[in-house]
Amino acid sequence: MSIDMNFLPAVSVLSILFSSTVLASNFGDAELGKLKSPSCVFCHNPNGPTSQPSYPDLNGQDPLYLYNAMRAYINDERSGPMAALMKAQLQNLSDEDLKDVAAFYSEQ
Repeated sequence: MSIDMNFLPAVSVLSILFSSTVLASNFGDAELGKLKSPSCVFCHNPNGPTSQPSYPDLNGQDPLYLYNAMRAYINDERSGPMAALMKAQLQNLSDEDLKDVAAFYSEQ
């Protein structure tokens, strides 16, 4: 049996896309994230526009992106006028907490 070499790249791409979708859907617990994000909602409204136009809208974002962004604030890898505030808000959350918050906002 021979395999068409043009077929392999398509299978590889589909495998990667499918695995990313599965991972994203299993990333954190959105219900727990809702409970863990009471201070987040003042700026990042999960039910509509943010409280200030300069604040990013987190609703519907990729959970891995949100998780990595929060980790970057905690690790001083992000700068800007709100970086210190973000670090202070996030520093007491565990890795699992961050994943739950990311899952919550990604599902809004």
